[in-house]
Amino acid sequence: MSENSAPTPPKKVHVKTWGCQMNVYDSERMTGLLKPLGYAPTEIAEEADLVILNTCHIREKAAEKLYSELGRLKKHGRNADAKIAVAGCVAQAEGAEIRARAPQVDLVFGPQSYHRLPEMIARAAREKGEVLETEFEAEEKFDALGQSREAEGYTAFVTVQEGCDKFCTFCVVPYTRGAEISRSTDDITAEVRSLAAQGVREVTMLGQNVNAWHGAAPAGSGADDWGLGQLCRHIARIDGIERIRFTTSHPRDMDDELIAAFGEEEKLMPYLHLPVQSGSDRILKAMNRGHTAEDYLRQIEAVRAARPDIAISGDMIVGFPGEDDKAFEETMALVREVNYASCFSFKYSRRPGTPGATMPKQIAEEIKSARLLELQALLEDQKQTFNAGLVGKTLPVLFEKKGRSPGQLSGRSPYLQGVFAEGPESLIGQIVPVLITGTHPNSLSGQLVREAA
Repeated sequence: MSENSAPTPPKKVHVKTWGCQMNVYDSERMTGLLKPLGYAPTEIAEEADLVILNTCHIREKAAEKLYSELGRLKKHGRNADAKIAVAGCVAQAEGAEIRARAPQVDLVFGPQSYHRLPEMIARAAREKGEVLETEFEAEEKFDALGQSREAEGYTAFVTVQEGCDKFCTFCVVPYTRGAEISRSTDDITAEVRSLAAQGVREVTMLGQNVNAWHGAAPAGSGADDWGLGQLCRHIARIDGIERIRFTTSHPRDMDDELIAAFGEEEKLMPYLHLPVQSGSDRILKAMNRGHTAEDYLRQIEAVRAARPDIAISGDMIVGFPGEDDKAFEETMALVREVNYASCFSFKYSRRPGTPGATMPKQIAEEIKSARLLELQALLEDQKQTFNAGLVGKTLPVLFEKKGRSPGQLSGRSPYLQGVFAEGPESLIGQIVPVLITGTHPNSLSGQLVREAA
């Protein structure tokens, strides 16, 4: 470089993410893949050289959100030479339509193709045209992503499983993410060790049906094949890892070993997200869930027997085709019996290409809305009751960052609630006992035990 030449400014990438934690993880990995190419992340889309819109196809109006964002980018302008990429499940399901409706988009690729992002960028520049990649190659993706990545903070997501073989009649995931595939034990272990070496204290193992994970046991373990319970125990032995979580589970894959792990492995957090979707056996059958309400309740009972302090989370859908007042009341009865610490609830939305979209007896929107309000009122009451029951208790809190107020720290309880307490910044990255003193709509407040005594 000559004395008068200026250094080349770094390129910038802006990633907007919709949807589940898997999409958040995918966005983090895409950012990491681009770093060797000189791309630095930016929160401002208009200054980016590359804008990636990482989409979700689960909820209604997913595509509309995408086109609205594309319209906003066009209206407000951007770097004249910037590339626009659409990634994720909408890209997988509607790639050809995106190319037809949005000619400003340069790259369209599904969730199993993003590991080829550097290659796709180079091809788009070389060919001066659009690139469409929507192949299902999850195993290839796992291999290409390698066993290490740069940590961002003290908690991290780690994908261990992708895809779904369950084919629930309301869900597009089997069509956008492909069949169930498990990542190898060795690759998962290597990635977690790398994260732990960078200071990560808590890992959340991700999968569309994470408890469907299975893999070859390491040599010398005395077993041939492991399930998620054994993997949790194995990850718990890695130095530096103090907390383990996993999401999202399916009732059909809750085995005895995983349930036992909750009671025997203290690093496995007392929090289980186990969606049921309905309390009506008739609706569960129509949804192709493969279990009954009683099956689900017995699993909750077994988990609570193994870990009495566990918090149960779930998912509920109201207004599925054929859901009458009796079926809805059966859902409400199940919710009362489970008594959730938290639960996500949604109105059924018709997803093109799924069996549910063409079923008879579709439910009117006003009925769905009324049922959802009733269900959410019950779930909110249960959540606030659970949170109130923690006041006066001392919980171990992993502080992750500074809070919004001066001198305040922000962290997470074992039950995944946000916790705010005053304390020195030196505690960030540490797990500290906190006396819970108050509740808020979506968080808890407390005092460091040594200061509260």
